Formats: sequence, C-alpha cells, structure tokens
Amino acid sequence: MNHFRHLFLMTLSLGIALSTWRHDLEAADTPLPSPRTVSAVSSQPVHPVLIRNEHGPLTRVIVEVAKGVESRVMSFDFTLDGTDDLGDLESLRLFSTGSNDEFSPATPLGAAAKPAATITFRSESVLPVGKNVFWLSGQLKTSANLLHRVAATCTAIQTTAGTLTPRDASPHGRHRIGVALRKHKDDGVHTYRIPALATSAKGTLLAVYDMRRRMGRDLQEDIDIGLSRSTDGGQNWEPVRVIMDMGEYGGLGQELNGCSDPGIIVDRQTGEIFCFAVWMNGKPGKHQWNDDGSEPGFEIGKSAQFMMVRSRDDGLTWSKPRNLTRELKQEGWWLLAPSPQQGINLPDGTLVMPVQGRDGRAALATFSTLMISRDHGTTWMVGKPAFSGGNECQAAQLGDGSIMLNMRNDHERFRAVAVTKDLGQTWQPHATHRNTLIEPNCNGSLLRVDTEADGGRSHVLLFANPHTQSGRTHHTLQVSFDDGQTWPKSHHLLLDEGRGAGYPSLTRVDDQHVGIVYEGSQSHLVFEKFSLAELLQR
Repeated sequence: MNHFRHLFLMTLSLGIALSTWRHDLEAADTPLPSPRTVSAVSSQPVHPVLIRNEHGPLTRVIVEVAKGVESRVMSFDFTLDGTDDLGDLESLRLFSTGSNDEFSPATPLGAAAKPAATITFRSESVLPVGKNVFWLSGQLKTSANLLHRVAATCTAIQTTAGTLTPRDASPHGRHRIGVALRKHKDDGVHTYRIPALATSAKGTLLAVYDMRRRMGRDLQEDIDIGLSRSTDGGQNWEPVRVIMDMGEYGGLGQELNGCSDPGIIVDRQTGEIFCFAVWMNGKPGKHQWNDDGSEPGFEIGKSAQFMMVRSRDDGLTWSKPRNLTRELKQEGWWLLAPSPQQGINLPDGTLVMPVQGRDGRAALATFSTLMISRDHGTTWMVGKPAFSGGNECQAAQLGDGSIMLNMRNDHERFRAVAVTKDLGQTWQPHATHRNTLIEPNCNGSLLRVDTEADGGRSHVLLFANPHTQSGRTHHTLQVSFDDGQTWPKSHHLLLDEGRGAGYPSLTRVDDQHVGIVYEGSQSHLVFEKFSLAELLQR
C-alpha cells in the first residue's frame, strides 16, 4: 500500500514540474510588459490666432518622463490637417517652456518652418524627469482670411526611449483667425481697454476705446479716447485717431484730465456718428465710481463730466468735445456716464443710447438706463433708472417693439435684465432677470440681428460676455431665438478660454456677418468676424 502511495506522489510532482516548465518556456517567448516610462499628450487651447501677433500659440505638447529614466528628444512631427488654407500662415516655430503650461517664446527649438501639410522640427535636447512642455506657434499673414481656421496636431515625437505617439486631447480643436486690433505699446500707449464697436451708415467699422497712455489703471489717469476704422469688414484697420483729449484743461496735467468709457451710436438716417465719454478733471488718485471720485452737482473738478464728439464724414474727422453734463445729469446724482457700448436706432429714427450712473455715495448706489434723442442728436433726454446696483449695459429692441436693457449686476453674478415700453420712463424685470445669464461682474454685449428665412423676416438676439462666475475667462457668444427667454447651450460659441478683461462689443458687419471686439487672452483688443450662417445653424 505504501508503495502505491509513493508512486502516486512521484507522478503528481512530475506533472506539476512539467506544467511549470511549459509555462516558463512559453513566457520566455512573450516579453512581459515594461512600465510606461515616457508619455505625451497634445492639445489645442481655445483662443484665436491673431494677425499682427508675432506668435500665435497653436498646440501645447506635454511630455512626461518617469523617475529614473534618462531620455533625450530628437524631433517633433506635426500635421496641419484641419487648417482651411496653409496660405494664411507665414511661418511656424517650436518653443520649450520647461514645466510651465503657459506659452512663452523665450526658448525656441530649431529654426522657423514654412507651412506644409506635415512639418518636422529637429532639436536634440535632454528631457528632465517630470513635465516637459512644448508649444507650436504660428505667425499669420496680414491677408489671412478672418473666416478661416488653423489646426495643428503633434503626431510623433522621436526620443531615445522610442517613438511617442501623443494622445490628442482636443481632436477637433481649430483656432479661429482674428486681428490683434490694439496691443501693449502700440503707438507708445501702455494699455488699450474698454472697446465699443459700431458700423457706420456706409459700412465702415468703428472701434472706440480707452488709450491708457502711462499705465493700465482707470481714471484718474492720462487717458484719451481712440478710434480705429476699417473699410473692408475688419481685415485691415487704419492708424489710430485720437478723437477726445482734454489736454491740460484748467492748467492741470494730462494725468488729471482723463477721458474713459466711450459709447458710440450711428444715426442711420443722417449718417452722423456720436461718441460719448466721461471726463475727470483733477481728483488725483480718485475714481469716478468710488466714494467722492465724482460728486453731486455739475462743477468741473468735482463732478465727472458727460462729454460728446461727433463726426459727419464717416469717422474721418471729429468735432471738439461738447459738455452735456448740465443738460443730462440730475443735480443730486453723483455721476452720469455713457455705457461703453453701441446705441441703437428705432424704426422712427429715435436714437437710443445706454447710460449709467450713481445716485448716492454707497458702493451699490448705481443704476442703468437709456438716453434718447428724437431730433438726430441735437438734444437728448435721460430715462428713469431701470435697476439699482447695476451699471454698464446695452439695449436691443424686441419683437413687440419694447426695449430690453441687459445690465452688469453688482449684487450677484447673474445679468440683470429689464424691459421698457415707453423709452425708459417705466421698467419691468424680464423673466431672466438675475437668474439666467451668468457673469463675473463685467460689461457684456447684446445685439439684435434681423434675418430672412423661408421667405419671411425674423430676428435673433446675440449676447457676449465672459461666461463664468469666477473670473474673466471663457469669452463666449450666445444666441437666443425667442427674444432672450432662453439661450440654448447648442448655440454657445466659446471664443477664448483664457484670461482677458472681457468687455465685448458686437456689431452687424454686413448682411452676412457679425463682428466683435473684446479684451481677450491674446491681445489687449481682439477683433473677430463670424458668418451668420454658422451662428444661427440649427
């Protein structure tokens, strides 16, 4: 019995040994997977690439190197599939930004390349352990089509650890083409801000803005009102014109005679153009919106002044400034100022301009309303406040003839919206008042666009602002097909996810296109153009 048990145990052991030997033999022919040591991802952040910018960040490539791995990079391959026209590009360059995600042109890799369907950049360098960030940047020709887009993806990276195929984190990413309308130090000006955009009766684009000559801060400072004109739909812009400069009024320096917050309106019947701004005289270190930066009454040097210039030749030349303060401002108000936006024309020729002000000293003693003219800008009348605790605003006429005022709201981070049927004498809150359109407390833009479809006329509302409640990022254009009752997410167009100062202003460029100027992440003032067919496609 013991003999048979011994024989059974020997047979079992031999079977286990043969099985183990067979497994080891098979394993020798199938290499075990090695731990991932170097990886890469490619992405295209959402922002426009701009004419006039030397560098236009297109694609960010991040290469991660594990601890204990020594690796060098030899080349990067990119494809420009998805680019509408390679002829829009002047050149492309590759840069290293170390471990920093933000673009910088400080460290170029290799030489500039001419645009082609596929491009290889060769530059051997060490890949330190951790994050290694690279950027592909493009420079546009001045003739680049504003309706085109540029796309670039990294397809392969040659390293001493092998060939990497980056994961594409934004497979459908394409950059719109725009214009760097105004940049830091253009014409020696430190900062350009607060744009308002309009289209003249002759179809000329007119962009007005703050020229903050010495520094970026608001009033009181050395600030003039500038104008840029385009007669070809925004492709090219004429040199800046200074249209409001109060000089050294009262024997005080330029830094104590600043003008800011321009608003603009075009009379469609006469072709005349009006530009308004607020002027501060004296009060060093003060601001018209804070405390006693502006005071009740009308006196220059105490109360900020409401100024106007006008042009009868399509914006080529402008009148001397006219002071409207005593005509428009109530004596008890602490401030009356234009809203930095475009005004509208009603069918009967009435001019409607959004304005803002302060009726007290407290921080939220602010209001928004309308200013109207029934005699082509000879005289103006100011309506009753539409909302207390709001300021910068824009108006649009609704389908029933009433006027909607969309306002910056300093109570909470939703837009305030009110409607008037009597040109601002009485107001009613809209259904979306303080509950629908989010904002970070910033100027926004509202535009009515009339369209023809299926043989009939209709209209939509466009709205632009930084679409967030936490900072001036995610500059977005929205569309409403029901007079602002709803703003469907299917028609939210993200223009620039980066940080800018916001302050968008929309205008109808022509029958087929809309334009916008805003303070984005790629330039002080950015101009972009869109086809209505794209914006309204359902």
